[in-house]
Amino acid sequence: MLVVDDNEVIRQLIRVNLEVEGFEVVTAADGVECLDLVHRIRPDVITLDVVMPHLDGLQTATRLRADPRTRHLPVAVISGCTPYEVDSGVAAGVDAFLAKPFEPSELVRLVRQLMERGEQPPHDSMRDAGRAESAAG
Repeated sequence: MLVVDDNEVIRQLIRVNLEVEGFEVVTAADGVECLDLVHRIRPDVITLDVVMPHLDGLQTATRLRADPRTRHLPVAVISGCTPYEVDSGVAAGVDAFLAKPFEPSELVRLVRQLMERGEQPPHDSMRDAGRAESAAG
């Protein structure tokens, strides 16, 4: 699992909450670092903040979807989740959204759902339905 956020406190909060539940977590401070790490660690799920220096979360998601090696990796945006971020995230291929501040139990539930989805062969219609459901919820 790869957690990407430029705020160290948020990164560690997400990391600790997931590690307590048994997830192996690697963190990155921005999209550039994420794209560098993703091929080395091969995460099951990636969480992205939207507002980050160098390469923001939406640009990072777009690049992940453009690369055949990472095209089907489940990606969640953890941010303020403004209507712009959600609309842009859906367009960039983001699978799910979690608004800050979040409940740790919601974070864990979301990551588990994405991991289960990632273990199944990708079906574009299923992914699109999941995106719409996540964006609406």
